[in-house]
This record gives sequence, structure tokens and C-alpha cells, in this order.
Amino acid sequence: MDSQRTATPIRTATIERATGETDVRLALALDGTGQGTRDTGVGFLDHMLDLLARHGRFDLDVKVTGDLQTGAHHTAEDTAIVLGQALDSALGDRVGIYRYGFWAVPMDEARASCTIDISGRPFTLFDAELPPGATGGFDHELTEEFFRALANSAKLTLHLEVQAGTNAHHMIEAAFKAFARALREAVALDPTESGVPSTKGTLTA
Repeated sequence: MDSQRTATPIRTATIERATGETDVRLALALDGTGQGTRDTGVGFLDHMLDLLARHGRFDLDVKVTGDLQTGAHHTAEDTAIVLGQALDSALGDRVGIYRYGFWAVPMDEARASCTIDISGRPFTLFDAELPPGATGGFDHELTEEFFRALANSAKLTLHLEVQAGTNAHHMIEAAFKAFARALREAVALDPTESGVPSTKGTLTA
């Protein structure tokens, strides 16, 4: 029996990042149940992070203070950067992961699909015609900024498409749920994989 496969790795990370615009403190455990608290000062973003944790089965604690007097842009982007850094760190050498994930999620009239490759090569394809405006202090256009920043810092190849919908809340929620489910699938440990699922032997660069 391979002793390296009998012990479950501890896949956690804690990241703190302070700039002149935001102060982000985040703790992530990949093999969780959705526990934790999310407090960014932006109600809708907190709601989306709750969905991400619950449907991704991650324990996630987030505390952000930022320059919300200028809007939610810096808070959303910097939260995504730190979440991506935590994901990158918690995944470690990527040994034994499935690597790929795909999920499609309906939310009433809306539908989103997400495909992920934990590739080590940051790339984002975001395709969504979101109605203009804001929900709960969150400008709808920040959805793309959030996922692009997350994918860049986590070194993911991310294809995220909102395929249907008229209600912005439903469309964005479907996107976050699809991402969470696809990420849950991609980071899961494959009992048949004893190494890194790549012919080049690494997924970290």
C-alpha cells in the first residue's frame, strides 16, 4: 500500500494582504463543510461568498475593510486576489487532485456553466450579458473582475458563461454556484491518482 495515499493532506491556507485601499484577512480549508463567516462590508458579495463556501464545501473566513466610499471595486477585486492566493497555497503541489471540473447550474430563469482546469496557467474567459446596475452594493460588472482576479492569483484556467437570464441577482448567483461546484470537483482528491495529473509533472507553473 502506498503510504503517501493513506494520509489525507491538510489543505488549508491563511492569507493577509493590506494595501492603501483594503485590508483583507482570509482563511481557507478546502476539505470543509461551508463553515466560517464572510464580512466584506458589501452585502451581496458576502452572500456570494456564502454560496461559494457552501456549494464548494470549503470552510472560509473572510474579513475585509476597505475604501467603500469609492465603491465596491477594490474590495471585490482584492478579496478575489487573496482568495485565489489562498487556493493556490492550499492546493500545494497538486498531487492527487482531479484537476478538471465542470458544472452547469440553473437559477430560476438564469443558467450558468463553469469549466475549470487547475493548470498553473492563468486564463479567464467570461461570457455574460448582465443587466447594468448594482445589487446590495455590488456593481454587476464586478462579477467579471472578481472571477478574473481569482483565476489569475489561483493560476486557474477558467471558462465561465451565463447562458440565460434576465434577473441580475439570479444570473450572478448561478455563476457563483457553477464556479463553486466546478471548483469542488477539480480540487477533490482522486483515489486512483498517485501523482500530479499532468504529463509534464507539475501544475504549479
